[in-house]
Amino acid sequence: MSPARQEASGLDLFRFVPFRLNRLAAEVSAALSGEYQERYGLDIPEWRVLATLGFRNEACSAQYIAHCTRTHKSTISRAVTALMTRQLVERVENEDDRREFRLRMTRKGTALYQKLVPRLKRKELEILSCLSARERQQFALMLAKIEKSLDLAQTGEETSNADGY
Repeated sequence: MSPARQEASGLDLFRFVPFRLNRLAAEVSAALSGEYQERYGLDIPEWRVLATLGFRNEACSAQYIAHCTRTHKSTISRAVTALMTRQLVERVENEDDRREFRLRMTRKGTALYQKLVPRLKRKELEILSCLSARERQQFALMLAKIEKSLDLAQTGEETSNADGY
């Protein structure tokens, strides 16, 4: 079938990159969630909150977490509430603006995070094991290129310097 005819006949989802990326992200997320959901009772948004706080090693706003993870702020808010109930996350007053609170992990949250990170890194390696070391490096470079073209932060420094966070 010619490219013009294929284009006119519709969209082949299995060749459409946005569909493929979304499907891949959903599967990888589900595979990783098995590591923290079954053993520790965390759902995906709760893990995203802990992961962001652990990555930063400092308090930050829920708005920052929503921005970094591309998760709706109401979903992050519910996750924060659940994590606070379990005493994994706490609110601290923002020294620059006392009307605002920032979030940080408690000792209990930090201990849980430190248990999870090696498990998740092993799972990541397992998922990527179908690629050679060179392919993994190339894949990371290609992802970075797409992220950059979409103006997504690619380092902690970029997100730390973002206005309003």
